[in-house]
Amino acid sequence: MKNFANLIFELDQSSKINDKVEALIRYLKSAHEGDIIYMLGLFTGRHPKRIVSSVLMRSWAAEKAGIPMWLLEESYASVGDYSETVALLLPDGNGETSHPLSYWYKYIVNLQVKTEADRKHAVFAAWDILPVKERFVFNKLISSTFRVSVSTQLVIRAFSQHSDIPVNKLAHRIISKWDPVSTTIDDLFGNASLNDNLSKPYPFSQANQLDTAVENLGNPDEWYAEWKWEGIRVQVIVREGQIFIWNRNEELVTDKFPELAELAHILPGGTVIDGQILPFDNGRPMSFGILQNRYGRRNLTPKILKEAPVVLFAFDLLEWQGKDCRDAPFEKRQSELERLVLDLNYMPMLQLSNGLKFGSWDDLKAILQKARENSSDGLMLKHKSSVYQSGRNKGNWWKWKIDPLRMDAVLIYAMKGAGRNANLFTDYTFAVWNGDQLVSIAKANTGLKDKEIAEIDQWVNDNTVEKFGPVRTVKPELVFEIGFEGLQRSSRHKSGIALKSPVILRRRTDKTIKDADSMAALISFLELYEKGHP
Repeated sequence: MKNFANLIFELDQSSKINDKVEALIRYLKSAHEGDIIYMLGLFTGRHPKRIVSSVLMRSWAAEKAGIPMWLLEESYASVGDYSETVALLLPDGNGETSHPLSYWYKYIVNLQVKTEADRKHAVFAAWDILPVKERFVFNKLISSTFRVSVSTQLVIRAFSQHSDIPVNKLAHRIISKWDPVSTTIDDLFGNASLNDNLSKPYPFSQANQLDTAVENLGNPDEWYAEWKWEGIRVQVIVREGQIFIWNRNEELVTDKFPELAELAHILPGGTVIDGQILPFDNGRPMSFGILQNRYGRRNLTPKILKEAPVVLFAFDLLEWQGKDCRDAPFEKRQSELERLVLDLNYMPMLQLSNGLKFGSWDDLKAILQKARENSSDGLMLKHKSSVYQSGRNKGNWWKWKIDPLRMDAVLIYAMKGAGRNANLFTDYTFAVWNGDQLVSIAKANTGLKDKEIAEIDQWVNDNTVEKFGPVRTVKPELVFEIGFEGLQRSSRHKSGIALKSPVILRRRTDKTIKDADSMAALISFLELYEKGHP
């Protein structure tokens, strides 16, 4: 457990990819033999179920530390994380514990069937012996707030270097269903792996944001372009008359899309399609918020299915007639996919993400400007000779987004961040005018440089007017330009509107709060946006 806790802190303190990979490899070399499967599980989202709510953790911690609740809350307001606050407040553990990560993972899993009193006793016992770093990790696990600042792809890369198992094989096995309690490393990566089953998807290929002039990509005749849709990225797998739908977060979501079940009987066996599920009606995509609301429902009633109908927009063919075709050039895969969809006479639930015709980069720039009219947020560019790679690989697939929409908003709340920004106010809430009242419209924590963050942090400390736990209400004085990709209706904000992908573009020192945008203007824009004509 000590090695694992040290790894977590080392990863959190570094922002360099190579440093993270080296830290992972060092851990793999020194880890307890039975811990590696648990490390892989935790780093790929296979966490124990929550056994302690935040309310219980605060109550138990205050009792254990012998302090009033207000003092714990003040400590949390300074630290910004309950797991870390509790780890620091309690007396240090009564000595190093030699229990490995696997012991503590099973310890937590076993508590899931215990009474609250037994859980409390067990948590207190753990707090008594664990040093601060290990106690912090333990708290994250029991409260189901464990997060790690490293991608699955980096974990796979490090494990490949450590084990000499090819990246593609590792990625293919890790993405399937398994849990660390009942699975061993040999089970996961041996030749007779439990992941070799009908439902197994392929690791997703991901595009990078275009970071250069499009002309630098070379000859436009070598590139394929299509609209970039906002939906749920999936792989649809049909094998032996069964259908399996996986999302990009490695979750099996077949039951959430009953409309697509018919594809099990329509598509030939041994077919895997990469695509996007979109809310779709009257021949065009609907607002992504409609799909989000449906996706979060446990029970899909006929009313919900009618209000948020979906289709699969197919844009790549990964397996055909039972053969992996990812190494074929994109142009060939696309041709096979077009033939497949055409042979099915365009079934209503299966649409083809058609390529766009252009003769020059200037032609494509003109097409990009029509993205919002087509309910799109940009273009996808794919080199016609590219193979389907695992993870995010730069050079062959690009996302070319339209310039963000912009508005001016007033900073009204601030919270401290996480990781290296845990002691700085970096999470902000912004507001616009509704009559003579400022109402919250968006939260954002990206876009500012370190120097700007430090300046605003100092300003927040000097201009706080109220405290609500970790939240600071500040004087409404600072105006910022906020960029966003779209709008949707939301009950989360008093404004009734949420922004898609808000980012802080700059501080507007040339404007006062009277110059901030209004709700009336945003609602007018939203009404046009919902009709697909912003």
